[in-house]
Amino acid sequence: MYRALGRSWTYDEQDVYILRDLIAARQPVVGAFYHSRTFALLHYFSLPAQGRWILMCSQSRDGEAMARIEEGLGFRVARGSSGKGGARALVEIIKAQREDRGLNSCLAIDGSRGPRGIAQLGSITLAQKTGSLLLPVAASASLCWRWSSSWDRTLVPKPGATITVRIGEPIEVPNKLDEARYETLRRQLEDKMFSLHSALDKYTGCIDPEPLRVPTV
Repeated sequence: MYRALGRSWTYDEQDVYILRDLIAARQPVVGAFYHSRTFALLHYFSLPAQGRWILMCSQSRDGEAMARIEEGLGFRVARGSSGKGGARALVEIIKAQREDRGLNSCLAIDGSRGPRGIAQLGSITLAQKTGSLLLPVAASASLCWRWSSSWDRTLVPKPGATITVRIGEPIEVPNKLDEARYETLRRQLEDKMFSLHSALDKYTGCIDPEPLRVPTV
């Protein structure tokens, strides 16, 4: 069903040359995305022009269904999340990328449980340990359903939707980081993702009454 839905979509690509140039140069990347935009991005990144990817998927029942979809689309999948098995899955991805320099990885910046839009350290650690560039990725569509009862308010494009995909400027992650530098990069990534999606949702006309990023006290 997801494949059929994906084949009905068209894509408005913005700054995708950044990704394509990195793939051509065999520069590994860690794609950073919002958990809420997973459904909008999976089909796009399964297309051959976008290279090869390994993803992390939770060990929950919902995660099992998602893993089957992802594997069916041709992705490699490491099972784990911030709640269970995440460290083991992260090690599996690091090992896979070190052994295959043509393999890239993706990780939701806000993890599998949130808070929504708040960057965690997983994607930064992954980029640091694999010598990858951290690549912000955003997606939006006005013709969509929204799963408002989920913590991330998942966006699912409707049949025939046009999905706008925008690639941000890569972020370099040093191979040595102290606590302060980790926090600086985490905040940089979080702010970049927020600004990318805010601008993209305005561009597409995608409206959500709830904020992209959970307000901090």
